[in-house]
Amino acid sequence: MLTLQSIAARIQFLIAQAAELEPELLKLIREHPAGPTLLGEPGVGPVVAAQLLVSWSHRGRVRDEAAFASLAGVAPIEASSGQRTRHRLNRGGDRDLNRALHTIAITRLRCHPESRAYEITRTAQGKTHRDVRRSLKRALARRLYRRIQAATKPATVTPSTTPTAA
Repeated sequence: MLTLQSIAARIQFLIAQAAELEPELLKLIREHPAGPTLLGEPGVGPVVAAQLLVSWSHRGRVRDEAAFASLAGVAPIEASSGQRTRHRLNRGGDRDLNRALHTIAITRLRCHPESRAYEITRTAQGKTHRDVRRSLKRALARRLYRRIQAATKPATVTPSTTPTAA
């Protein structure tokens, strides 16, 4: 009984701490050039957006969307056997980024009409729920990488207009 009370007290403390820190996290995300873009995406909240930005880090760290998907562990790996050809998710990569994409995918499959329509279409094609979720996570990695890259265009350097001494 004492163990359960201790765990419950810890949970209440952590919930209160998260509620206290989330507004500050939201403020920091909004200050980032890609923050408002990410927060505008269905299924992306402050914690998930923060994880996406932390994993992405900076322009040039990840060379393209395929590398970002590989980093997230959502790049497809062939897992065929016998007569069935299929793919599975990579188990490697940044597990926190993978969890963020999983959270977005689950939320979208529950609440986002386009994602629900995608699930219905893919299920009608004979795909399992797991295959649909894998495909959606890969598509999300592609979309979010492009959004972050577009929002963080490198600063353009203009040539100096001051004359140089010859």
